[in-house]
Amino acid sequence: MESNNIKISKDQENVGSVVIADDVVAMIASLAATEVDGVSAMVGNITNELMSKVGMKKLTKGVTVSVLDNTVTINLSIMLAYGYNIPTTCRKVQEKVKTAVETMTGLTVADVNIKIAAVKLDK
Repeated sequence: MESNNIKISKDQENVGSVVIADDVVAMIASLAATEVDGVSAMVGNITNELMSKVGMKKLTKGVTVSVLDNTVTINLSIMLAYGYNIPTTCRKVQEKVKTAVETMTGLTVADVNIKIAAVKLDK
C-alpha cells in the first residue's frame, strides 16, 4: 500500500497543520475490527503475506484506505471465527471501524467494505 498523507487542518487559528498518514488510519481500522467478537484475524494479500514472512509484518495487513476530500473509504479483508452470524458480525465491524476512525481522526468515513477471506475452524 502506497503511503499517502491526509491533511486535516490548516487555517489562521491553528499554529500549524495536522497531517495523518494513510497507514495510521489503516492501523486504527485494523485494531477496531479485531476487537469485534467473531473476527479471528485480518487477512492480507499475497504480497503482505510474503513480506510478513521476511520480517516486515505490518499492523495494516488486510486494510486499504482511500481518501478524497477528507472522506475515507476503508476496505477490510478479515477471517471470521466459525459459528458467528456473518451479516451481524460485519455490521458490528463496520460500526466499530467507522466510529474509531471518525473519533480519532475527525475524518468522515463514507464506506467500510468487508471481504470475508476465510473462516477459522477451532479444533
